[in-house]
Amino acid sequence: MGDHKEQPLRVGAAVRRRRRALELTLAVVAARSGLSVPFLSQIENDRARPSTSSLEKVADALRTTAVELLAAADPACSVDVVRADGTEPLPQPRARSLVRGHHQMHASEFTGDHDAGREFRYRNDQLMYVADGAVEIEAEGRAYRLGRGDTLYLTGGVRHRWRAAESDTRVVVVAVAEHIEAVRDRPRR
Repeated sequence: MGDHKEQPLRVGAAVRRRRRALELTLAVVAARSGLSVPFLSQIENDRARPSTSSLEKVADALRTTAVELLAAADPACSVDVVRADGTEPLPQPRARSLVRGHHQMHASEFTGDHDAGREFRYRNDQLMYVADGAVEIEAEGRAYRLGRGDTLYLTGGVRHRWRAAESDTRVVVVAVAEHIEAVRDRPRR
């Protein structure tokens, strides 16, 4: 239960993401693939499951492969449990993903310290939550110290670096996934 491997994949979101990344309309993809606009719309909205042949035509029209679209597909389940690693203390520092698969949200848990000299700059927004311990964060030329229960929100594009200020620090980072670009809607052509 809750395991993505047991669930059928929804390829529609992957098709839509790819089409939008290429700034193509459904009409252009329809012309390139030989499939109808209504059928492509049904695929993108997961109201129709394309055959292997149709998926290959869509992939060709989007300059990718059916395998890549399937790899980027969302699982059809809406609930998934990611279990803790067990009761034994694990080596620190470590990071673990709290969300599996390709979704619009990504969450990771960091325990202990990590490469404090590394600067991060994500395209999309993120939220840092200190579950235990304390962290020191440098962002936009300012230094912040966060303790247990504190959060820091960073908009996309903000350069930052952080380090654990205490040995038993645990930080949860939640972000808009990198394969999703959070930009303002552009006028359609």
